[in-house]
Amino acid sequence: MQMSNRGVLISGASIAGPALAFWLQRYGFHPTIVEKAPALREGGQAIDVLGTATEVVRRMGLLDAVHALSTGKRGTSYVDADGKARASISSETFNGVGANGDTEIQRGDLARVLYEATRENVEYLFGDSITELVQDENGVRVSFEHAAPRTFDLVIGADGAHSHTRTLAFGPEPRFAEHMGYYISIYTIPNFLGLDHWEQDYNTPGTIAGAYSARGNTQAKAIFAWASDPIDYDYRDAGQQKKIVADTFAGQGWQVPQLLAHLDDAPDFYFDAMVQIHMDSWHTGRVGLVGDAGYCASPLSGQGADLSLVGAYTLAGELAAAAGDHTVAFANYESVMRPMVHACQKFAEGTGAWYAPGSKAMIGFRNLNVRLLPYLPWRGLIGGAPQKVARTITAKDYAAWAE
Repeated sequence: MQMSNRGVLISGASIAGPALAFWLQRYGFHPTIVEKAPALREGGQAIDVLGTATEVVRRMGLLDAVHALSTGKRGTSYVDADGKARASISSETFNGVGANGDTEIQRGDLARVLYEATRENVEYLFGDSITELVQDENGVRVSFEHAAPRTFDLVIGADGAHSHTRTLAFGPEPRFAEHMGYYISIYTIPNFLGLDHWEQDYNTPGTIAGAYSARGNTQAKAIFAWASDPIDYDYRDAGQQKKIVADTFAGQGWQVPQLLAHLDDAPDFYFDAMVQIHMDSWHTGRVGLVGDAGYCASPLSGQGADLSLVGAYTLAGELAAAAGDHTVAFANYESVMRPMVHACQKFAEGTGAWYAPGSKAMIGFRNLNVRLLPYLPWRGLIGGAPQKVARTITAKDYAAWAE
């Protein structure tokens, strides 16, 4: 078949964007990625690659590269104010990491793997962003903050839960964002706890503060999460965001003061509300969305990377199968992906009450369940839930359309 709509602009160079570009160029499209950051962003938290996403990475030929950068985290302990472990769970018991090729990797490391796999065949425009989209029957006229305007056949937003592409093409974020009742902050710290491929978490009612080892135990990541109604703050003011974290966790025990002591000099500070994105459609005309931009399930789901990888694979495959006819491909993409998106978003509901219990009694109940889990006859139904959600759909075979 004669392929149409080969010129595709992708906004966002994290996970979904480069993964989509990888498959598009394999099928004969000509993807360009625009990324507002001046260079590849290498920070972020540890993310799971599970189930169907693992199969997608295997088909990319990148599974060995991903495994080489695995965090190797063996498990997590919930500790009290004195640092005594009150409950522990292995990563394999919790989410199946270590089985069937599934693994955990730092977000920035996965982004680097995908970038290295695409940089020779994909045009990257770093330090730039889309300012206007004008569609007609022949394409999308795109204006940029810095580069000269260009026309593309299709534009795909892969720029996260706060997608600027979505705002330009579909409307303001509040139409689609659902606050999950929690905030999260993550940043790199020295591994002063001596964590050996392990995570330690400390709860007070409605909050959790923790750290897990990174970079072969040479570093660690501090992680804070807490229940809260929506907070009015400036997205561009990192100083204000750091103050919110410091004020929220001021006076807490365990190692929280030491974790906060590294807040001001954090090289990769991250702060955001946990939200889900709900949309009736992920496309309008020649503009589509993939990953968090279209269907963020929130960090509470643990499925963000899985949805991005599987979504990118499916969108590219359906475009190839439809010979570039976006009217057919976008509809088929949504039909294939909706069950997985629904399952992942549903899984996130109520997870916060387990992650950051709202009372001392609930913290104790959670810890008791964690201690008993390995001995319960239904442990496979509970402990393997993330794995099962990640396998909601299977990866279709689009190999026939590869060039």
